[in-house]
Amino acid sequence: MASAREAESDNDSDGETGEDPERQAMDYVSRVLSNITLQDKSSRQPHTLPMEAPDGIQHGGLDLKKSPVSGEDAEGKSLLLLLPFELILHILSFLEARFILRVLPLVCRTLRDIVSEKVTWKVRVQKKVSSSFPVVDQDNFDWPSACIDLEEQLAHWSGDGKTEHFSLADGHYAPVDAVLLLQNGSLCVSGSRDRNVCLWNLRNLGKDQEKVPVKPLGTDKTGTHKGWAWSLAACEDRVCSGSWDSTMKIWDIGAEGQLVQDIKGRAAILCLAYLPDILVAGSYDKRVSVYDPRASSPLIKSRKIHSSPVLSLAADDRHIVSGSEDRTLVVFDRRVNAVLQRIQLENYLFCMSYEAPQLWAGDNQGLIHVYGSHGGTFQQVRCFDVGHASQVTGIWRSAGALYTTSTDKTMKVHIPTDPPKTLSTQTHSNVVNGVCVSGRTVAAASGGQTVEIWRFPE
Repeated sequence: MASAREAESDNDSDGETGEDPERQAMDYVSRVLSNITLQDKSSRQPHTLPMEAPDGIQHGGLDLKKSPVSGEDAEGKSLLLLLPFELILHILSFLEARFILRVLPLVCRTLRDIVSEKVTWKVRVQKKVSSSFPVVDQDNFDWPSACIDLEEQLAHWSGDGKTEHFSLADGHYAPVDAVLLLQNGSLCVSGSRDRNVCLWNLRNLGKDQEKVPVKPLGTDKTGTHKGWAWSLAACEDRVCSGSWDSTMKIWDIGAEGQLVQDIKGRAAILCLAYLPDILVAGSYDKRVSVYDPRASSPLIKSRKIHSSPVLSLAADDRHIVSGSEDRTLVVFDRRVNAVLQRIQLENYLFCMSYEAPQLWAGDNQGLIHVYGSHGGTFQQVRCFDVGHASQVTGIWRSAGALYTTSTDKTMKVHIPTDPPKTLSTQTHSNVVNGVCVSGRTVAAASGGQTVEIWRFPE
């Protein structure tokens, strides 16, 4: 780990190379994403750090063998509520979690108390997964939301699930490298090596035989960018696209994709993170740069904190986390304006999904790494092999779901337990370059020039 003082010295100022961005991009893909040579399977077995074995579900003093009401409170109560708590939970297991959370608190005070009790949801989840969950312990874990998410994923991706699949092929004529879903999955934005960023209207997807409306963003006939459109990030209805032409463009999706701002960087923009107060960019010249898109001069700071291109980024109001081809994970503390950690890795991280205190990342050997952030620092707590045969190019995690994509031509759906339980493997005819999930919709970027969409029934 490097100290903050050592990290400050990384702020070198290299000039632009002047190299043709398309040649640079092709060299990068050839080096990083092609001619895959994985380590021998036996030498890259997943590892786990020591963890105390669970000693059963902690229920805060509740006795599952007794009724949740007793004594004077039992008078006049429904016979259902006089049953042992664990039997009531068993009866509730036949109802959908979302229905329980929405309706039962309105019935009576006792049911409201049962629904608000954490053990209600912990018992329910434990019976569904029979594995350690969540992977990273946290005091404020939202058990009801996790239970709803988990049960819906199980229903959608089970053998008899009714998930619909659509392949959108009318927007791009080159591989698609980035996708982003907006407005609860009703809109999709995609970035491609044809230099275009396309906006797809998915509102009527599957309702008729008409093609899904799609339009390239920008007015330039040669493309949205002058280089491959490689990265995307959103903050509410504002979308930022990053390109190998070293520019970032911000689009107002609420105004039908109108260009709001054009920011010139120093090198190819390989990854982005977009927050209400800042835009963070990781670039080919080893830099992590921070911008304020609201300012007339948006650049706040730019630091070369890696020794190779920056491949992946995540950020919140406290940290900026970056992964690089130099096989390091760097944690920058926004509050003290300094590097907090520099973690040396065996492999490099292609993609990240972060919601404190959990950071999930996919690497160039097909492995998934989980980090926990407690006390201001990050520590690796797990490393999983979820079955990918080559680089993990995309990762998306919520409380109850985990999606991963890979150059092995698959998208996998998992429950984020320890270890993850794979629910479905969706095979494709080409590499899959990224994934995004919103509402009932899943989108994946395909090297076959398409945007792949899965939609769940209401």
